[in-house]
Amino acid sequence: MKNSLYKLYNTKICPALVQEFKYKNVHEIPKLIKITLNRGLGEAGQNTKALENSIKEFTLITGQRPIITKSKKSIAGFKIRDNIPIGLSVTLRREKMYNFLDKLINLSLPRIRDFRGISPKQFDGHGNYNLGLKEQLIFPEIEYDSIDKIRGMDIAIVTSAKNDRESLSLLQKFGMPFQVQQNKK
Repeated sequence: MKNSLYKLYNTKICPALVQEFKYKNVHEIPKLIKITLNRGLGEAGQNTKALENSIKEFTLITGQRPIITKSKKSIAGFKIRDNIPIGLSVTLRREKMYNFLDKLINLSLPRIRDFRGISPKQFDGHGNYNLGLKEQLIFPEIEYDSIDKIRGMDIAIVTSAKNDRESLSLLQKFGMPFQVQQNKK
């Protein structure tokens, strides 16, 4: 069973992008490549419970078990030793990517307190979008009573777009709620 965003991309978004940017080849049309979720856990070296809880949360949110990122070298100022866990990372592709994006756009982002849209200024210049979330409670799978501490995460949406304008158009057509820019006089 294909996701509704995938069907929307093939039926409506691709023809709209071709019309907007006058692509000559089908392979020029921007598409989603992957979505990466990251969380840094500085306290994971001393507190293994924080690492276990974060793994459970990421598994619930994405439907995929995260990999544990470990420190490459010791840093005394941060109380980090060589090869201890300091974060989590999940890379979503294909169907899980579209399912997560659908959930992010339609369920999670509107649950943010005083939400007025996400900033269209967080593109990296190569057509990829980066988003930082301050709390994991916006995802419907996470129960308030089950968390020990509010932790944020970084979400990177990687596209095949050549520039930020094409990527912005692609994500807007998916329904990503960007802030409306007002002209300052």
